[in-house]
Amino acid sequence: MVDGKSGSAGGSESLLFLTDEQLRKGIEAMFFAYRGFTADPDRILEQHGYGRAHHRAIHFINRSPGTTVNNLLNVLGVTKQSLNRVLRALIADGLVDSRVGKMDKRERHLHLTSTGKTLEAELSEAQRARMRAAFREAGHEAVTGFRQVLEAMMDPEQRVHFNALKEEDV
Repeated sequence: MVDGKSGSAGGSESLLFLTDEQLRKGIEAMFFAYRGFTADPDRILEQHGYGRAHHRAIHFINRSPGTTVNNLLNVLGVTKQSLNRVLRALIADGLVDSRVGKMDKRERHLHLTSTGKTLEAELSEAQRARMRAAFREAGHEAVTGFRQVLEAMMDPEQRVHFNALKEEDV
C-alpha cells in the first residue's frame, strides 16, 4: 500500500483506505478552503449589501442567460420565497432584468444587465485568481483529481445540473 492506495497499478480498480483522522482533515480542509474561496467575493458583495445567495443567483444567470425562475430554483435548490427575495433586490437594483416568456407568458426569463455583468465579472475574477493560483501550485494531476473528487461528492440531481453547464461550454 502506497499513499493509502492498494490494488491494481491501473488505478481504476485501486482501493483507497482512509482513516477517520484523514477524512476529518479532508473535511476541515474543505471548510477552510471554502472560507478562502468565498472571502474575496464576500468583501465585494458586502459593499453592495448583498450576500452569497445573491452571488449564486448572479453566477447562474450569467452562465445561462434567459434561464427561467423555475430553472434557477432547481439549480440553486432554494425555496421560491428565498429566491424571490434575492431576485427582487437584484431587479430593483438594476442588476437583473426579468422578461416575460415569448412562448409562455407565465415564465420569467432572467438576464444580467450591464451593471450585473460588471459585478459578476468582478466576483468571478476574484475566485478565478484564487483557483488559478491554487491549481498552478498543485499541478495538473492534482487539479484533475480534485475535479473528480468534487464531482463524486455531488448528489445525482446536482450532477445533472453540473453536466448541463459543462455541455454549454462545448
